[in-house]
Amino acid sequence: MLMNAGATTLNARDTVDQTLIAMQEMDRYCSAHPNSPAATRHPRLSIHGRTFVALLGPNIEQGIAGFGDTVQAALRAFDLQYSRSLTPPADRD
Repeated sequence: MLMNAGATTLNARDTVDQTLIAMQEMDRYCSAHPNSPAATRHPRLSIHGRTFVALLGPNIEQGIAGFGDTVQAALRAFDLQYSRSLTPPADRD
């Protein structure tokens, strides 16, 4: 990891390490919640700035997405959004 005037720049190895850690965290979440939408639907996981995004679909506008400060938080948010997308509007809170 390189520091440049207070900004953090990841080199290729750091990026690979972060990706591997995120994938392991997703695997742990899915193992702990095997029937969850995240475990059964396998959303793509990405990071934008400091926010993790779990996305199922072509983009945020057309798909189902969960956002969080951690992988687990993004996957929990995804599960909630996925469940809400299956609930008819009259039955929603």
